[in-house]
Amino acid sequence: MSTMITAAADGGAVLAAAGRDRPELQQLIEEIVDSGILGVTLRVNDRSGEWIGSAGLGELGGTARPPVNGHHRVGSNTKTFTATLVLQLVAEGRFGLDDSVANHLPGFGLDPRITVRMLLQHTSGVFNFTGEFFEDGTIVSGIPNPQVLGDEWVEKRFKNYEPEDLVRLALAKPPRFEPGADWSYSNTNYVLARLLVEKVTGRSVAEEMQRLILGPLGLTGTVAPTTETDLPSPYAHAYYRHEKTIDVTRHNPSWISSGGNMISTSRDLHVFISALLGGRLLPAALLAEMCTPEAKAGYGLGVFVQNDGKLITHNGGIAGHGALMYSTPDGSTTLTATLNYVDDAAMSLAVPFQQATQRLVEAVFGGGE
Repeated sequence: MSTMITAAADGGAVLAAAGRDRPELQQLIEEIVDSGILGVTLRVNDRSGEWIGSAGLGELGGTARPPVNGHHRVGSNTKTFTATLVLQLVAEGRFGLDDSVANHLPGFGLDPRITVRMLLQHTSGVFNFTGEFFEDGTIVSGIPNPQVLGDEWVEKRFKNYEPEDLVRLALAKPPRFEPGADWSYSNTNYVLARLLVEKVTGRSVAEEMQRLILGPLGLTGTVAPTTETDLPSPYAHAYYRHEKTIDVTRHNPSWISSGGNMISTSRDLHVFISALLGGRLLPAALLAEMCTPEAKAGYGLGVFVQNDGKLITHNGGIAGHGALMYSTPDGSTTLTATLNYVDDAAMSLAVPFQQATQRLVEAVFGGGE
């Protein structure tokens, strides 16, 4: 399919598949920038073809838009990759979805009722090592991170954390609820999933990700880092407001581990979610399990299931970088985006951003949540 590139006055570019411009999409990402986001790139694949655009700035003080296929830390979109990897190992017969995790990871004193499924669905009750937020506004802190103890995180952003230490910190805290009794988002679940993968296979999660997902799909812009501080070029810059605004693009992502450490591009996110929901990565029965939501938050296994099952999504944000990933259940229509912004613990721009994002989702999918 031919692609037209229209140069923008500020040196950025808007790409429209088959020569068909879609100014309404450009307008919507401009609204996301107006909501307080520094820069955004968008990739939409649907019956009209592929449309790619960018808005805002790739760097404070610069004039160029974010690179349309630049590398970003994608935060909790990592969970969808990790859940897919775990389900692929289930398909290989390495363990079962309803196995007790303690049987495979005996050294942590895990509640034996916690299953692999509970990790992927956030129903284990295990304390979230990045902090617990309760309905009454109470916050129980964990390790320093941009949303809790953000100033301390800035000072320690190159510190190295071992995944086992993150799990032990979490397990030293009281569980939020009995296993399987409720739902609560916890990064600890996905660090345990990482350790499960590594224990059962004898290889790193990055090696297994390459073997089963990144290699087969040709995701050359996607990285599963451990302690590496740099991003591949090109990339947009990420910032944190800490007395003054500072560049935090480079940091050691071991503090979030497989709860949100991956780097990717809007193209790779599109290829991944389209292949996953199109049935290229998982057997049909396991894909159906993945897309079956629990009742409280509509969370399946590594994905949110919205709009009565008509929209599959996971988004992520991490220290001034973020990503959006939405798809129809068959992978035929996708919306993937990357974001760079000035992060702060107050999250003062959250509501305008969510409203602008919702308008974008509705424009592409005809409604969602």
